Order: sequence, then C-alpha cells, then structure tokens
Amino acid sequence: MPKSAAQIKKEALSLPIERRAELAEELLASLSNPSPEELKNIWAEEAERRLKAYRSGKTKGIANEEAVAKIRARLKA
Repeated sequence: MPKSAAQIKKEALSLPIERRAELAEELLASLSNPSPEELKNIWAEEAERRLKAYRSGKTKGIANEEAVAKIRARLKA
C-alpha cells in the first residue's frame, strides 16, 4: 500500500537538514517541467476542487463579463 502524503512528510521532516534541502530542491525541480499528462491531471484536480468549493458555498461565482473585465484591468496594469 502506498504511503500517504502525511507519512512521507513526517519521514522527510526527520531527515538531516542537508538531506531535507536536497529533497526540497529535487521536489521543486520536478514541478518545473510537468508532462502534458501531468498538466492535464493537475488542471482536472484544480477544476474539481473549485467546483466542489462552489457547490459547497465556500466560494461564489461571478458573471463572465465581470471576470473578463477584471482580467483586462490586470493586463493593462
């Protein structure tokens, strides 16, 4: 059975500081070049997370026109 993220984190935090730094560097480097399949999965998970937050009432939607106006304003700044 695969280890949970919490188990991996606990083990990683018990490593000597030099090894933790190496591991952190390796993990960050792995994020810089995700494969197309990984990107697809990342965005699918993000979309599911956002939909769940919306449906549960944790976030609220805004009109498309308002969203586009906000984006345009940010791009002009």
